Amino acid sequence: MNTSPAIRAIRIACAVIFVMCIAGLIISSIAGNNEGWVLSIGMCGAIAAIILIVVSLVTTTKRVPEFSDVRAETIEHRIAQLVAAGVDESELRELVRSSIQLGRGL
Repeated sequence: MNTSPAIRAIRIACAVIFVMCIAGLIISSIAGNNEGWVLSIGMCGAIAAIILIVVSLVTTTKRVPEFSDVRAETIEHRIAQLVAAGVDESELRELVRSSIQLGRGL
């Protein structure tokens, strides 16, 4: 995967914050279990997790397949021709559905 340096830096920073938050939670619970410190450190970890999730969602490169009206009309026309030639329409449409699922990797 080819990611930009900025995205890589954000991911590394989030990982460092996670490790620091774990250490901070352990230290703060040993050193008196102050609720304010524990909540503050936990919130920092949660914010880092949210940032990491948002960055991952925004930077995905998977494209949504485009829909072509011309192709759809061409396929419908070919189906109509085959049905006129005597092919069972329900079996033919099931074959088309299966082909679509195969192409999508489902």
